[in-house]
Amino acid sequence: MEASHVMRIYLDHNATTPVAPEAMSAVAEALRTTFGNAASVHVPGQQAKAVLEEARASVAALIGAEPAEVVFTSGGTEADNFAVRGVAEACEASGRRHLVASAIEHEAVLNTVKALGRRGWAVTLVAPDGSGVVSTGALAAVLRDDTALVSVMHANNETGVVQPIADLAALAHRAGAIFHTDAVQSVGKIPVDVGALGADLLSLSGHKFHGPKGVGALWIRKGTKLVPTMTGGRQERGRRAGTENVPGLVGLGVAARLAREKLPVEQARLAALRDRLERGVLAAVPGSAVNGAGAERVPNTTNLSFEGVEAESLLIALDLEGIAVSTGSACSSGTLEPSHVLRAMGLTPHRVQSALRFSLGAGTTEPEIARVLEVLPRLVARLRSLSGAVARAGERG
Repeated sequence: MEASHVMRIYLDHNATTPVAPEAMSAVAEALRTTFGNAASVHVPGQQAKAVLEEARASVAALIGAEPAEVVFTSGGTEADNFAVRGVAEACEASGRRHLVASAIEHEAVLNTVKALGRRGWAVTLVAPDGSGVVSTGALAAVLRDDTALVSVMHANNETGVVQPIADLAALAHRAGAIFHTDAVQSVGKIPVDVGALGADLLSLSGHKFHGPKGVGALWIRKGTKLVPTMTGGRQERGRRAGTENVPGLVGLGVAARLAREKLPVEQARLAALRDRLERGVLAAVPGSAVNGAGAERVPNTTNLSFEGVEAESLLIALDLEGIAVSTGSACSSGTLEPSHVLRAMGLTPHRVQSALRFSLGAGTTEPEIARVLEVLPRLVARLRSLSGAVARAGERG
């Protein structure tokens, strides 16, 4: 069958999600009618300001925050950079120059703390346990009197494992540190309430919950000291300079409202589909395993290893059958580097190299999961037979 005629099944929603039709319509309408600069005092400018604040209120409602605490950004990466760099610079004069992050953070956090490390900050990365959870004991062991910031993600982008943020944040606060959580992979998938989490800073990104790309936010608890990393005008109450992307942020606001409305039903629906996929794979594919199975996870994500199979080969084989999955973070795709997340969990090298991420979303259906369970065992068996043939040929050589 030609690839163009293959029915496409998209199971890579942790990389990005299709834009919700309602959000798409709102973006188009804003492009047509709300062209003013939100910083202008005339009527077109104030119209833009009004829809911007409506979007801010919707984002705040999704995470249980006050609208004034929400700063719009260009996405999760900027929000993470703002949090980490902003706190580091704010604390520098006090002598607190120690940064802590988990070893399973997204590159937006990891590469930022490493960059600060090259400029003189002390950096400690905390490893998770074998199920992918960062324990309070592991964090307590590395906290110091000069720790400025602790950054631990709410849900991991590769395994979906949810971290005990409330406990970790309380521990960081007892040490006098500020706590940031990258919630890019949890917002819109599970209930997120900044009050219950106890964090000081929280990052989110619109394209992970059916909003447009290029828009996100950093929630900043009132009173948290942060040096702006984007300097210029007085936009976002002086915390993030630059003319706001009004149409994109209108789309973010609509996506946030939809996510809040649909969360209870969608959370249960996706969990049932994910569990069906896992049960089916484990039953039909010998030598398969779920990475992070022993921990709480977001309902849409499963990370599976297949003994005797290289993940890249299986990904390509699935794609030829019309099924889109991932080997890990989309920001690392195109590389052959093994997952830093799975390695930090202590998994064996081959289990790391044979892992695929299946992430479900609003468009995922039961027939699609049935199709994956029909195709996947056959592909794994074929790749194993091929690798066996190659190994036997090597032995004869």
